[in-house]
Amino acid sequence: MSDDNSLRMSVNEGGGAAISPAAQPVLELKGVGKQFGAIRALQGVDLSIGAGEVVGLMGDNGAGKSTLVRIIAGNFPPSQGSIHFCGREVHFHRPMDSRSVGIEVVYQDLALANNLTAAANVFLGRELKRNFGPLVLLDHKGMEARALELFRELRSETRPHDLVKDMSGGQRQAVAIARTRLSNAKLVMMDEPTAAISVRQVEQVLSLIHRLKEQGIAVILISHRMPDIFAVCDRVVVMRRGEKKADKPVGDTSPDEVTALITGAKETA
Repeated sequence: MSDDNSLRMSVNEGGGAAISPAAQPVLELKGVGKQFGAIRALQGVDLSIGAGEVVGLMGDNGAGKSTLVRIIAGNFPPSQGSIHFCGREVHFHRPMDSRSVGIEVVYQDLALANNLTAAANVFLGRELKRNFGPLVLLDHKGMEARALELFRELRSETRPHDLVKDMSGGQRQAVAIARTRLSNAKLVMMDEPTAAISVRQVEQVLSLIHRLKEQGIAVILISHRMPDIFAVCDRVVVMRRGEKKADKPVGDTSPDEVTALITGAKETA
């Protein structure tokens, strides 16, 4: 880690017994809570996720999902508890800190520039450049070649020179996910990636999540769509009123039980 990053993010490796890389979680939250004045948004949340694991995060509006994601993404620090990433305790003060260790977020609005190509969006803010005498020029060919590699890794039909405004919802997701691959992310959080898109596009997005899993990347999928969670996730975590009410392998639960946990018909599982 660079000295500049250490000014923004303090890391405490701590003592204790060594953990083997295979068993060590990519992300581990311990007793994380968040208060905004008198409002308690999160309370005592424990969560871990390993490499190549997909965890579904579910809950009604106001359950605390967004607050939890924003804490992991570095938008604001927790009021209580600790965050460990790849075995080290981390303290994020801004989103750049979480990105510097390998955490990326694909937000629901995707934050894409419709008037730019797929390749330009993948490299937005991280453009490749080359020197031409005294001039510094954008390396469009280099960016298109690398973007094509990323799309092929994701097995997406998206082409680097296509304009985003002409793309389907699934292709837009491919661009946003390719952008996370550019930074070699270890954890990708996806916020409602299958909302308001067609059935065929949903299948494309779920395939992209499978590609990330195959590449050993941990994924947190925030979704209200029960079929998507059970189709692609290894575990499902249910939040209600700022507390974690369940954390179970999808094979050990059912849509009916998860619905009951979300609504409060069932307290815990």
